[in-house]
Amino acid sequence: MVNLVGSLRKELADSISTCDVLMVGAGGIGCELLKNLVLTGFKNIEVIDLDTIDVSNLNRQFLFQKKHVGKSKAQVARESALQFCPTANITAYHDSIMNPDYNVEFFRKFVLVMNALDNRAARNHVNRMCLAADIPLIESGTAGYLGQVTVIKKGMTECYECQPKPTQKTFPGCTIRNTPSEPIHCIVWAKYLFNQLFGEEDADQEVSPDTADPEAQWNSETVARATATEKDGDIKRVSTKEWARSTGYDHIKLFNKLFKDDIMYLLTMDKLWKKRKAPIPLDWQRLQDSACPQGNSPVSGLKDQQVLGVWGYCQLFQRSVESLRSQLNEKGEAAELVWDKDDHPAMDFVTAAANLRMHIFSMNMKSRFDVKSMAGNIIPAIATTNAVIAGLIVLEALKILSGQLESCRTIFLNKHPNLRKKLLVPCVLDPPSTNCYVCVNKPEATVKLNVQTTTILFLQDRIMKERFGMVAPDVQIEDGKGTILISSEEGETEANNNKYLCDFGICNGSRLQVDDFLQDYNLLINILHAEKLGRDVEFEVVGDAPDKAPPTQTNQEEVNSITNGNKDSAQPSTSSMAAPSEADDIMLVESDEENETVSLSPAATAAGTKRKLSDAETGEAFNKRSRMDQSGAAGAAINVDDDDDILVLD
Repeated sequence: MVNLVGSLRKELADSISTCDVLMVGAGGIGCELLKNLVLTGFKNIEVIDLDTIDVSNLNRQFLFQKKHVGKSKAQVARESALQFCPTANITAYHDSIMNPDYNVEFFRKFVLVMNALDNRAARNHVNRMCLAADIPLIESGTAGYLGQVTVIKKGMTECYECQPKPTQKTFPGCTIRNTPSEPIHCIVWAKYLFNQLFGEEDADQEVSPDTADPEAQWNSETVARATATEKDGDIKRVSTKEWARSTGYDHIKLFNKLFKDDIMYLLTMDKLWKKRKAPIPLDWQRLQDSACPQGNSPVSGLKDQQVLGVWGYCQLFQRSVESLRSQLNEKGEAAELVWDKDDHPAMDFVTAAANLRMHIFSMNMKSRFDVKSMAGNIIPAIATTNAVIAGLIVLEALKILSGQLESCRTIFLNKHPNLRKKLLVPCVLDPPSTNCYVCVNKPEATVKLNVQTTTILFLQDRIMKERFGMVAPDVQIEDGKGTILISSEEGETEANNNKYLCDFGICNGSRLQVDDFLQDYNLLINILHAEKLGRDVEFEVVGDAPDKAPPTQTNQEEVNSITNGNKDSAQPSTSSMAAPSEADDIMLVESDEENETVSLSPAATAAGTKRKLSDAETGEAFNKRSRMDQSGAAGAAINVDDDDDILVLD
């Protein structure tokens, strides 16, 4: 007879109570997950999150209360979870998982790691750390009613970076509010602003500077001023719409508040601008005084495809505010407008506000046509989706602890039941991709760039750190002399920063050996020189996979060589797992929903052809997993919203 402890076998219950697990992220999914873990019987849990609690979190992150606003998510989540199980041993870190303190040895302490993250950089990092430590990783993500859970195990399944991902289409709030670096950031901000001024206010769509930005470390005097309105964690806020109404929607006051006062406030956050170009505030009166008396010079082309000057967008801002104010007055007291990209005043407002913000942050402004094509629908975070996904994470964790890794699955939560009346669709885990430049033997990639215009600093920040997800890269040239371009040791190679690659003899065909000691990750980069790249393209990773690199000889010795991490990583592991989605990454799987279909050719349907869909949270694409149950009728894929949809993460 099976010996049970509650609903679990005694052996499994004992394993749960004694194992050490790491949970990365204490937000929407993280709150539900931590609660589930302690109620399941996990006793030794470490949780890490850099974020602090905001008012907008309270509608779905139920371990937090209003009195906790402004406090550490990890610390408060721990305190709340201990009320469910006072005997649990929970350690909370208010810190970034990318801190060098959390090295490979730190990860090796745990039996498994569970991600509940909201950005690609951190996911890439945790993926590499788990590969290096050779421990299982459970990934998860939600977007509206959609969700996903998957498992990753070195040598057995795809890692998080096995599948190439397109440009990320979701952005952290602090990026939107404090440090926009792309036009889309400004467009999302302008849409938020429309709702704050004229529509239904949403705390998730705040547009004022984010004082909780972890990068914005001020001196004590500045912190005291910024937190002067806080008491016991209860932040007093003034409604943006209420303030705008009190001014009679005066376009000059609105303009100076948004594009002058708020920008000057951002400039007080000194640390934000140490490595970024600081924004330049705009003043209505000065712009008016300096404007050409004849107005803007004529611009050729179709009206919607014209890019106006700064004063032109100021005038468009004025006209749109006046039109929207009239619409509100016609609807009466407490009226609200709904943003529609086909409503001319609303679209004019977003175009003007977004372009003025682009100019402030030194970006090239966009035409009304471009702005309209980039603006899209916003998918909200839903508490019940987080709860379902958190439950599935624990179920996968139980399989791992039971030694049943072969039973682990990628599980998709769909919005509508399929023809089998299933909302949850399990899929087999894919094996590692032979094209991955992270978990493959001897990772290699080819980068196309102009060696005469690419600086060492650009190579470090934009290519090594941003594109390849490294934290502290060391780069040397394979030139027989071991010339060091970049050192992770502070100050060693700073003199190289503003030099060009060609200054070091780097040319077409040069090879760079890159090593990130923290991630235990090595990468060989082949340089492909190009005099000209595409419009607005500064560099390109050819094929996003090492098989596109110059051909190399493959033999049994290479197959058995050491990969990133342990020596035994090249051999099949005794456990199995799969590629993650993101706490902002969703893979959409086929659905048998008849009224939501994308037509597939009979041949493709019969063959179960994989096709890529946008990641529902980050807009990243993943290959659809093959179905576990092939007996049913072949379904068509869930119809994804327009490509220009902007998805907001939890």
